Amino acid sequence: MPFDLPPVTRALLIANVAVYLLQMLTGDALIVHFALWPLGPSPYSDVGFEPWQLVTYSFLHGGLAHIAFNMLALWMFGGPIERLFGSRPFALYYFVCVIGAALAQLAVQAFWPTGGFYPTLGASGGVFGLLLAYGMMYPHARILLLFPPIPMPAWLFVILYGALELFLGVTGTQAGVAHFAHLGGMAIGFVLIQYWRGKLPIRPRRILMR
Repeated sequence: MPFDLPPVTRALLIANVAVYLLQMLTGDALIVHFALWPLGPSPYSDVGFEPWQLVTYSFLHGGLAHIAFNMLALWMFGGPIERLFGSRPFALYYFVCVIGAALAQLAVQAFWPTGGFYPTLGASGGVFGLLLAYGMMYPHARILLLFPPIPMPAWLFVILYGALELFLGVTGTQAGVAHFAHLGGMAIGFVLIQYWRGKLPIRPRRILMR
């Protein structure tokens, strides 16, 4: 992967790392106001849902491993997709996926409550949208898994990863992970790409995809 990243991908990487460092200095203050909190009444006086959280949650992370995984994926998939889409459409695509992931998470929390009032944070919604885009745009590119180290085409990797996220989300096997936010980012990314390709009933203003 090249290190000369295009501007939006580079800015997202810098912003996420900067906010994470700020989190280390301020403790939970940023999470209180900028993480994505569930809809409805809050059991706490100082936290609750606010509209800006639909975007700001994506710049917060729950630990070093969390941000490291997301930034690795952003670096791997963001550059190729930004070069293909162009910087402005790429930024639009990324944040539409972020917001779509947030809405999916809010819906699941509202209609499938687990009994807890906890925030969602992390860039994973946008990252999963980028993963979906990479699988659609470069379906035969090889992706090497870390565990186990098995190469596979991008289209197969995306399908298997999406199926795993759905299984984990439905069964609740991996608690504390917003699986439906990941799926929401992928789903809205798919819809937007199909819209740009002119494959939806609504006619796009500009078709960016091949």
